[in-house]
Amino acid sequence: MKLKVLIYEAEEGGYWAKVPAIPGCVSQGETLEEVKANVLDALEGCLVVREEMAIQEAHAVEEM
Repeated sequence: MKLKVLIYEAEEGGYWAKVPAIPGCVSQGETLEEVKANVLDALEGCLVVREEMAIQEAHAVEEM
């Protein structure tokens, strides 16, 4: 799966990044290398949460 990541320079120094396809999936870092690694970690976490939510919703529908 390929997702677009947008990286910006932060006003206070360093960088911040977001994954537009996944609202709330953001991270920051002092260097480009750090922000890239951090946003990958954030993306993994966001995808795990989305998967868990989908499973919970599926169970809720089954109970109806």
